Amino acid sequence: MKYRVIPRLDIKGPNLVKGIHFEGLRVLGKPEDFAQYYYEQGADELFFQDAVASLYDRNSLHAIVEKTSSQIFIPLCVGGGLRSVDDIREVLRAGADKIALNTAAIKRPELIREASVSFGSSTIVVSIEAIRRDNGRWEALIEYGRETTGVDAAEWAVRAAELGAGELMVTSIDQEGTGKGFDLELLKTISESVSIPVIAGGGCGNPEDAVRAIDEGRADAVSVAAALHYKTLENLAAQSVNREYELEGNIEFLKTGRGYTNVQPCTIGEIKTTMQRHGLDCRMKANDA
Repeated sequence: MKYRVIPRLDIKGPNLVKGIHFEGLRVLGKPEDFAQYYYEQGADELFFQDAVASLYDRNSLHAIVEKTSSQIFIPLCVGGGLRSVDDIREVLRAGADKIALNTAAIKRPELIREASVSFGSSTIVVSIEAIRRDNGRWEALIEYGRETTGVDAAEWAVRAAELGAGELMVTSIDQEGTGKGFDLELLKTISESVSIPVIAGGGCGNPEDAVRAIDEGRADAVSVAAALHYKTLENLAAQSVNREYELEGNIEFLKTGRGYTNVQPCTIGEIKTTMQRHGLDCRMKANDA
C-alpha cells in the first residue's frame, strides 16, 4: 500500500478559503492556482469542498471542476451540496473522479447504496465531520459542521461502509484548522472498525502529524489544508490581492500577511519525505525520490 497525501481545498464562490473549526473563513487565493501547484508538487489526489453548498442546497463547483480536470491528471474528489444520484452524475460529468457525501447521506443513508450501484463504490466517499462530546464519543455533524444530528460518528462510519462507501473522509471539527494534529483516537476507532480506506482530516500542522495519523490513527491517507496552503501562499506571492477577492469574503489575512499560529507551512514533498523516513511507502516525484 502507498499512503496518499491529499490537499483539501475549501471553496466559497470563486475563491479558496480557510477557517478554524469550519468557521471564520478567510480568502487565500484562487483554487485553480493552488490545484495546479499541488499537482506539479506530487499530490496523489485533490479534494474540493463547496463550503457554502448548504446555504444554496446545491454544489456550485462545476466550472472550477471542469477547468481543473482539464489541466491536472490525478483523481479529483468533489463534495458539498450533492443530494441525489442526478447531482452526483452532473459533477462526475464535469470532470470529478470521486464525490463526497455527508449531509444527504445522513438524512437518507440509502443514497450511499444507490450511488455505489450507479457509479461504483470506488467513486463514493462518505465524509464524516465529527465533534467530540462530553461522553467521550463523537457526533457526526452536517451542513459543513453547522448542524447537529445525534448520530454517533463511529457507528455511522460502519454503516456507511456496509451501505457501499468506497472510502471515508474522517475530519475532526475540534482539530480542523488548528494545526494541533489529528484526533488520533477518532481515526483509530473508525479505521479499526471498517475494511475500507480512511482518509484523515482536520488538524495537520506539520509533516510529523501526517505520520502519526497513519502510524497511530491507522489512516490510509491524509488530507491537508492549512499547512500546505500557507506554504503555497509564499510561492504564489506574485499573485497579490486584487478586486476579485473583495466580492467573495474576508481578505484581511491576504492583506496583512501575518503568521500562522500552530501551523508549520510545508510542501507535499516535505510531508512525503518525512513519511518515507518513518518507513511509510508513498508515491514520490521522480526528482524527489
